[in-house]
Amino acid sequence: MDEAKLAVLGRALRPEPGWRVLDLACGSGEMLCTWARDHGLTGTGVDLSPAFLASARARAAELGVADRVEFAHGDASGHVADEPVDIAACVGAAWIGGGVPGTVELLRRSLRPGGLLLIGHPFWRVDPPDQAAVEGSHATSRDDFLSLPGLLAQFDGLGCDVVEMVLADQDSWDRYVAAQWLNTRQWLDRNPDDELAPVLRAELAAAPVRYARYQREYMGWGVFALMDR
Repeated sequence: MDEAKLAVLGRALRPEPGWRVLDLACGSGEMLCTWARDHGLTGTGVDLSPAFLASARARAAELGVADRVEFAHGDASGHVADEPVDIAACVGAAWIGGGVPGTVELLRRSLRPGGLLLIGHPFWRVDPPDQAAVEGSHATSRDDFLSLPGLLAQFDGLGCDVVEMVLADQDSWDRYVAAQWLNTRQWLDRNPDDELAPVLRAELAAAPVRYARYQREYMGWGVFALMDR
């Protein structure tokens, strides 16, 4: 999800200045940093990747919010905040809880009563017609994901009200996926003799057609704001 979509979500949630955020598997920290800048939030991001954490800290410094956000190296799957937070988030990494139900339960352990849970997760935008479409969408089975109505029903079954959602559109998908092709090509140009070059060359040759034929057609993605009943 790009910065514009994250900004839409931040405005929709109407967070109050000073609210604390926990962002598990935070990646490069874009959501936490921009919301600290735009809404006066504070918070912590947790990730296992030193490279992502370095990018997150650099982004915080760039936006002038390094005094309001911090980034910790650690396994997000076992992380619980020292004190309850106002927003507990896991955007695009529900594997840390073994799926959506486990991730919701993990986030609840850090959330104050009446706080917001944020879950970013894929769904089938269109039911894939065959196994080729499933695998072309980077899944192994239709059961890996639900439809959008099915995902919303799952949240309901977990005792959550869905109070807001922002969905990626196809342009967002294009920007996210196509940027990887350029990065791959530039890496190949710099490292033509690397042992990984043949694998990445083959992937770059196949990826655009596979994406246009399958992932762009069948996959959706969104961030969902939940509140416990």
